[in-house]
Amino acid sequence: MMEDGEEQAPPHAPELKHRRKSPRFAAEAEPDSGGAPEGGEPSFGSPGSLTRPPIRACRAAGGSSASFLPESPAKEKVNDYDVTEHKYSAGDQPNVYTPLKESKADFFEKTQEHHSTKSQSRSKFRDRPSTGKQSQHLAKKDGSQSGFCKGWTLLFVLLISISLFAFLWIKIQSLPDATLSSRNTQILQAFRARMKKLRNTYQSQDPNLWKRTHVFLEKHLNTSHLHLEPAILLFTAGREAEKALRCLSDEIANAFAFSQNATTIKINGADKAVLDSDVVKLEVDDELSSGFRQGKKVAVVHRFELLPAGSTLIFYKYCDHENAAFKDVALLLTVLLDEQSLRRSLTFQEVEEKVRDFLRTKFTSTDDPGSFNSIDTDKLSGLWSRISHLVLPVWPEKSFSMEGCT
Repeated sequence: MMEDGEEQAPPHAPELKHRRKSPRFAAEAEPDSGGAPEGGEPSFGSPGSLTRPPIRACRAAGGSSASFLPESPAKEKVNDYDVTEHKYSAGDQPNVYTPLKESKADFFEKTQEHHSTKSQSRSKFRDRPSTGKQSQHLAKKDGSQSGFCKGWTLLFVLLISISLFAFLWIKIQSLPDATLSSRNTQILQAFRARMKKLRNTYQSQDPNLWKRTHVFLEKHLNTSHLHLEPAILLFTAGREAEKALRCLSDEIANAFAFSQNATTIKINGADKAVLDSDVVKLEVDDELSSGFRQGKKVAVVHRFELLPAGSTLIFYKYCDHENAAFKDVALLLTVLLDEQSLRRSLTFQEVEEKVRDFLRTKFTSTDDPGSFNSIDTDKLSGLWSRISHLVLPVWPEKSFSMEGCT
């Protein structure tokens, strides 16, 4: 039995005393166990100081206030040793805030872990759209690159197709061109041969006459050139070269027609000089239009100055620069001047002016009995601008006989 006033220690107190009490703390406790110090007050931790149960601070869950509860008598001895255990050497005081600091540290650590986990999840969530955008961007880039490659492929195929089509088209077009080229070569060779023969026959003519005539007509014979207007030549001479004028103009017209396997339209102004102007106009129009429609390529109008003045306006239709009725033909006109002969010293420009003045007098003067049905100066100027493409003088030939041409 225990004495009064001495509380019974819990059954596990010796174990705690043996387990918790270090040798250092035990040595310090034994001298103090005999009694109270000299001040009359029992020392802290002695059996006499613990006359009532110590108060235990307990923090209510979820609140900041602490409640004080008395500990049970069964744990009084245990607390003695707990208090003794918390004594520190070198005068250290016990730290009652240590559990609170540890709990706060644990709380802060858990809070930081929670925030770090939350921030990582947010960063992952933020990275997801960027990753999706990057994948979409890469997909769009791949799609655009594939579309770009497809576009270049289609363009390459289209260029090859166009090239092949152009090549085949050129080949197809070259077949008729080769035929036309061969035909054109034959025409030009035939015309050159005839003109060379004429030049050997009419040796008294000016070399420039052959050169200009040859170039002018050969250009019109070349089928590779588009014909925009007919070829108009006007030959003139004095009275002494009337025969040469007639024969040379016929020969040149025949050479032009022969090279194209065609014939020549011939109109003589002397035969129509006494007829009415309107009648002659209709006759000339019918002869020229019907002959060209039949495939004739050249017309010779001899003694153009003898036609009635009003009838000459029909040549507006056939000699116009832009709106001629037939553009792939040639017209050769001859004008015999009143002068006996032309001086060889005259230039081509002076010869042209002489012919122009002569026709003005012939077609506009009322004093001339042969100028009935005369035309005004403006109409004559329009006519002259259409028939004066190339005016060439013809000189007499001594080898000609008066009966006919060779």
